[in-house]
Amino acid sequence: MRDLLGRPRSSADVVEATRRRFARRQWARRWGTWRIALVLLVLVGLLVALVWMVFASSVLAVRGVEVHGTSMLSRQQVTRAAGVVEGVPLARADLDAIRARVENLAAVESVDVSRSWPHHVRIDVTERQAVAVIDEGDRLRGMDADGVVFRTYATRPKDLPLIRTAPDTRTDAMSEAAEVIGVLPEKVSRRVAYVDVKTRDEIILTLRDGKKVLWGSADQAHDKARVLDALLATSKDATSYDVSVPGQPTTR
Repeated sequence: MRDLLGRPRSSADVVEATRRRFARRQWARRWGTWRIALVLLVLVGLLVALVWMVFASSVLAVRGVEVHGTSMLSRQQVTRAAGVVEGVPLARADLDAIRARVENLAAVESVDVSRSWPHHVRIDVTERQAVAVIDEGDRLRGMDADGVVFRTYATRPKDLPLIRTAPDTRTDAMSEAAEVIGVLPEKVSRRVAYVDVKTRDEIILTLRDGKKVLWGSADQAHDKARVLDALLATSKDATSYDVSVPGQPTTR
């Protein structure tokens, strides 16, 4: 064998060159293994640091509450009810517990709670909408389509019908009345002055022009609402309408 200059190489030189090539290959294999181990170690360290930063440190701690969707309720009312603890890691905030506390507010129909990174809890509120007013003697209360009484009025809103009840009217009858009002088309609802509720099967609407509507129960409420809308348009001279059986309405 000859070297790079063309000179003959001794067997000792050949052995030494072979030994060096073997050593380089061994070192390359070891470095490849160490490099993989080093990369894995760095990744594990980064993961541990990330978990610590998110779940244990104050780097991503709660610093405030964002409230959206309210008009009747104030931001302070929702924040106070939510009871969000500031300073704890945002990832550990108990969103279900916060949601449950806000849902206890009478004016809240539904609520969604989420994390707004890096430092806030976001609360999106859907408030109840009143469909009628109840005169409780000393105050006027708003009631939604589910029969939930949730707010107080200083004066009766002109666009909401007034529910009149007897002292012994049951709660389920009130819910029936709320369901009836909730399905009325807006143009019909605005014409309703009073809703008289005796029992859940005896609901009578009094329109603002004095005309009466015998509604019956809340069963088939959507069908009754469509029939009444049509009767009001086609039988304008009638003084009373009976839609208690929507398939056989009558007028007088």
